[in-house]
Amino acid sequence: MNAFNIIQILLNVLRLILQILYYICQSVYYNFFGLEEKNVNGEIVLITGAGHGIGKELAIQYACLGAKVVCLDINKQTNEQTAKEIKEIGKDAYAYECDVTKREDVFAVAKRVKEEIGDVTILVNNAGIMPCHTFLDHTVDEIIQMFNINVLGHFWMLQAYLPSMIKRNHGHIIALSSIAGIVGFSNLVPYSATKHAVRGMMDALEDELHLFNKEKSLIKFTTICPYMVDTGLCKNPKIKLNSPKDTAAQIIKAQRQNIRIKSVPSFWLPLIKFIRILPENAQIVIKDFIDTGVEPG
Repeated sequence: MNAFNIIQILLNVLRLILQILYYICQSVYYNFFGLEEKNVNGEIVLITGAGHGIGKELAIQYACLGAKVVCLDINKQTNEQTAKEIKEIGKDAYAYECDVTKREDVFAVAKRVKEEIGDVTILVNNAGIMPCHTFLDHTVDEIIQMFNINVLGHFWMLQAYLPSMIKRNHGHIIALSSIAGIVGFSNLVPYSATKHAVRGMMDALEDELHLFNKEKSLIKFTTICPYMVDTGLCKNPKIKLNSPKDTAAQIIKAQRQNIRIKSVPSFWLPLIKFIRILPENAQIVIKDFIDTGVEPG
């Protein structure tokens, strides 16, 4: 190795250090003064599971911000009710019945959405189920259905709507993971596995687009990790549930600020990061002390 190569390596290392310091300073600044929220007026926002809970609140709140909202749900009646409530306040909403576990159904609806409304620019993969049992009490069908909805549904939606975002180099993907997608919870073993999968998928997909587009991709990714939300899925929680309305507001704020991963409430993510630097036995006693999670339902 000659002197020129050594100097080049040292310059590259120095450049890396300066970049790291810049982003540390930027992060500190944003923590004190907040991030600017981008405008979603005129964006076409598609939300799965829009018939109730977080999905319904997301649809209403995005519509109030001026977005065109596309509501998807397997339950036609509740989904159309969401769209109806949005139209009653003078905003744009469209309802499509869709089973996200069926790839052909997802692509058929995507074709209609493109023809009747336009290219989706913000995709919210929200649909999910959360049976609460001990691991051995989960039935085969229940586990398969959980992975079909909570994981494969994300894949089919992304395959249907991501290509137009890549073509235009514009878009935002939001995925609902969970605190159970960061740590494991008893009585939620298959669910925790699905939410870990969602988080891994989002990380890998963002990295892939970043590399394949030579760092020029403008498509953003936001993974949301709620703790427990009062949507009817969690039957026997050990602590007070968050409201769907407040959770939806935090999700939209995270998307508008281009935040990559956020827990709801926000303190969970930094708390988990701190706990994980401690010895394993210390992590166990802290988890036992906090005593979070759900009872079997």
